[in-house]
Amino acid sequence: MLNINNLLDLKHTIAAELFHGKNYPWEVLDDISAFIMKKGETLGEEDFAHPTPDVWIARDAQVAPSAFIHGPCIIDRGAEIRHCAYIRGSAIIGKNCIVGNSTEIKNAVLFDMVHVPHYNYVGDSILGYKAHMGAGAITSNFKGDHSLITIKTEKSTIHTGRDKLGAILGDYVDIGCNAVLNPGCIIGRGSNVYPLCNVRGVVASNCIYKGVGNVVEKK
Repeated sequence: MLNINNLLDLKHTIAAELFHGKNYPWEVLDDISAFIMKKGETLGEEDFAHPTPDVWIARDAQVAPSAFIHGPCIIDRGAEIRHCAYIRGSAIIGKNCIVGNSTEIKNAVLFDMVHVPHYNYVGDSILGYKAHMGAGAITSNFKGDHSLITIKTEKSTIHTGRDKLGAILGDYVDIGCNAVLNPGCIIGRGSNVYPLCNVRGVVASNCIYKGVGNVVEKK
């Protein structure tokens, strides 16, 4: 389930080409900035404003005056960047996404219709189509002991070779308020995480994560 095609529908992102030739979603993280610069050159001025050399913003996107946008960045059609949102760069914001009040985005891809509307941190992460993070939910992207991040499944351990890796959320994932997704956390397509949970490792698709050792399949 960790492969790109098992987690993410590439029809729902302007960054589909970024994932081509890759196996795991986190393999794209080092290429986001370069992809944005290449993709941005193809975006017509009739549809996208180009306020700085490394920022493209769809003309029908809504950007609050208090939001801060640092490039490289693409904000796709219909997106809403709300009050005091902080986009730190290397960020692709999909169609009809909401980046909300005091939410920070850094080196991440948000597929279309992702909502991170209140006090979220999303760093070194991929959020699939229609994924949602409740208020205060964050991705933790760096281990306290500075070791490289591994992803552990029931059958194997995958060494990512990365010192920074947040979370990969499959399509339609819903994260409850104030949940913490620890480094290298993978949430399978269609799964839910209860509020206040501290999540590590891999959560299978179409499950409900209620707490450590308490994961049930959706009926």
